[in-house]
Amino acid sequence: MLHFHTQIFFGRLLYSASFDSTIKLWDPELGSLLYSLIGHRNHVYSVAFSPNGEYLASGSLDKCVHIWSLKEHKIVKTYTGNGSIFEVCWNKEGNKVAACSGDGTLCVLDFRM
Repeated sequence: MLHFHTQIFFGRLLYSASFDSTIKLWDPELGSLLYSLIGHRNHVYSVAFSPNGEYLASGSLDKCVHIWSLKEHKIVKTYTGNGSIFEVCWNKEGNKVAACSGDGTLCVLDFRM
């Protein structure tokens, strides 16, 4: 069974953070799964698109923030924190990601591409 926590649209695509440790890309018009991003080791709680739509940030109970290239469907940067990551958010310039952690910290990560 697949459980969704977060769903976000970008253009005509839907990305979902899943409790099966993946991020899934869907075509909502057809209702079909296009592909899965695999790289987290625990539930994924948050996903966020970069302002230019080229990257996706994800946060997980595995204490990692991954930055994904949506063109290549792979991780291009990773940050490992001290607590589970429950929320990620890009700044408007698209060069920093804020991550809220279960240990009570907020990190601002510089991910200049």
